Amino acid sequence: MFAIVVDAFGEADQLQWREVPDPVPGPGNVAVKVGLTSVNFADIQARRGVGGAGAQVPFTPGLDAMGTIVALGEGVTDRHLGQRVAVNPDGGSYAEIVVARSVLTYPMDDAISNEAAASPTVLVTAYNLLTLAGRLQAGESVLVHSAAGGVGSVAVQMARELGAGSIFATVGSPQKVALVQGLGADIVIDTSSEDFAEIIKAQTGGAGVDVILDAVGGPTLERGLPVLAEFGRYAIYGQSSGMTASTRVDGLHRGNRAVIGYSSGHYRRKRPAALLPAATAAYELVRRGRISILEGARYALCDAAAAHRFVESRASTGRVFLSV
Repeated sequence: MFAIVVDAFGEADQLQWREVPDPVPGPGNVAVKVGLTSVNFADIQARRGVGGAGAQVPFTPGLDAMGTIVALGEGVTDRHLGQRVAVNPDGGSYAEIVVARSVLTYPMDDAISNEAAASPTVLVTAYNLLTLAGRLQAGESVLVHSAAGGVGSVAVQMARELGAGSIFATVGSPQKVALVQGLGADIVIDTSSEDFAEIIKAQTGGAGVDVILDAVGGPTLERGLPVLAEFGRYAIYGQSSGMTASTRVDGLHRGNRAVIGYSSGHYRRKRPAALLPAATAAYELVRRGRISILEGARYALCDAAAAHRFVESRASTGRVFLSV
């Protein structure tokens, strides 16, 4: 088979299309012939060798994919050959065939599009950010940063479905404002020309928002904590800014505010079965037509380098897919 392999950390040209041996599933694993995978920002961080991604060269990037099961490892009885599944493979998804633990493969019926089936990471992450980490209650306000991206675009829709009150969202350019408004955000803030903290203070009478979802970190965290409402929850699930934050913490205990980190990747490594409730709930919303996956662009898997460059340009919206 062919796969994308990274031999050395660096720029997108490190993504090499190469013939490699077909993987063989071990006990408890399945092999899946991939139809569609995608680019997550974590793939870019892994390729760069930064951001705590933890990859060791050589490696194949990629967090999730969809396809059909072509081989079963010893002891797998809850999956069958030819079954259409969403999958979070252990060894990267930029490949024609991937191997994953059966607990991290989710059966997909015909009501689920290939694009949604190839997106368990963003669906599970958005759902757990709002429910597990953010503990969103009906009527509470939410701020979703990077709302035109993969997780952000799903989180805006999901917040509405989970009964949020006012939904604030930030984007990085004026071209993305209308897109996120169409997803259900009440107030969309273009951070290239607007100060999100000042706008939220004005819109909430200084009270702030109840739940904040942040994959940017750094200065966004520093500006965001002061607009977290009393008893609010600030969920950090990435650090795409590449910058650290320094902020006062006295307002946390005084206002019963909480800051919590969340990583679907860490759950996959340490507590994979714990992701099933979120996957089940999120895919049910997709099945009912309540959540859609936005496709920003599509490339052939062998053109993964071009896809990475497009995502790095910050011009992308939604998900960038790689077709096998």
